Amino acid sequence: MASQPSLSDLRRAKFARRAPAALSELAGPEHGTVSLPLHLAWSGLTTFDLDQPRLRMSYYRIVLAEGQHDDLIRYLNRGLLISLWPTLRTLISRDVRGVWERSFDELAHSAQAVRPSSSASTGRTPSGWPRTATRTPPRTS
Repeated sequence: MASQPSLSDLRRAKFARRAPAALSELAGPEHGTVSLPLHLAWSGLTTFDLDQPRLRMSYYRIVLAEGQHDDLIRYLNRGLLISLWPTLRTLISRDVRGVWERSFDELAHSAQAVRPSSSASTGRTPSGWPRTATRTPPRTS
């Protein structure tokens, strides 16, 4: 008796079907304000200023998670995706990350190029965002 594919296997297959054949197909905008259709941005913001780092990251997370093949090509930009990938890969699901890194060597290599210790002294993440400090709760006597 054949075993059923796991939920993760099904999700990875879905994301793999949607992925472009090559990153060079990604022809989305690099700058400016972009409005996403409701089938992508169905909850919360629908308009994103790509010149603002947090909005740009949110935009990429949404498109990667919700976009169909044509959406990925239309709304993602190859250069931005590669530059955002070291941080973006930590903000998306394992299934999406795995499919994109297995499909595109450029993304796998850009993820390996960032070393956590290289940004430790600056107090910032590799993308330039401030690190959040962890607090130790005070001891009670």
